[in-house]
Amino acid sequence: MGEIQKSLVYAIVPARSGSKGVKDKNIRLLSGHPMIAYSIVAAKLTPGIQRVIVSTDSAQYAEIAKKYGADVPFLRPETISGSDATDLEFMQHAIDWLERNEGTLPEYWVHLRPTTPLRDPQVIQRALDCMMADETSDSLRSAHPVEACPFKWFWKSDDGYYQTLNGISLDEANGPRQKFPQVFIPNGYVDILKTKYIMEHHLVHGKRMIAFESPKTIDVDHASDFSQLEQIVFNTNTENEVIKFLKKYGG
Repeated sequence: MGEIQKSLVYAIVPARSGSKGVKDKNIRLLSGHPMIAYSIVAAKLTPGIQRVIVSTDSAQYAEIAKKYGADVPFLRPETISGSDATDLEFMQHAIDWLERNEGTLPEYWVHLRPTTPLRDPQVIQRALDCMMADETSDSLRSAHPVEACPFKWFWKSDDGYYQTLNGISLDEANGPRQKFPQVFIPNGYVDILKTKYIMEHHLVHGKRMIAFESPKTIDVDHASDFSQLEQIVFNTNTENEVIKFLKKYGG
């Protein structure tokens, strides 16, 4: 096993080239810069992150990532770069490559998805501080509160009747919203993973996932999401450190 260096933190930005919903969305220009640049810059502006690695199957994506300061020490195999590729697969590939070729592994990985471009490095650092303060945790994942209460939602059975999502009665599901616990939706703002846990358990998140509440953010799934993102980027009242950096960078 390669040596896991305590408190060493790498960011990993996964950016496969195939995208069925929005073609090449990871490098689609947002206010003059490719989407992937926002995650790279956010990681580089986070004080606790020592290295930013982009995991991609595309030589074109790799060159773009390097332009914005990321390391691309390998290209991800096509076999784990399809639409059904999992987080565990690209994480294990990155760990295995570093173990074989460099011998040193980080204790923590800050996982930043390119499809969530608008982040505050201070929030990422706060998440990292939470993770490092809790040695019993397996991982951390960001989420924000949902406005609607999913405990009151239904699914429709094959015979045409509504059923509740969590097994409570239909009458219980009709109770006041205040009777149900607050529910959070994962949003891709920041995930933090542990090398040792992944290597030993072949899982990414485990059972002890720190509940990190982050600001609500936009995760790009459809082309229409870009227009909303553009408005935010151009709005100087909501300008953050990453946007300021990229505007100064040019583009």
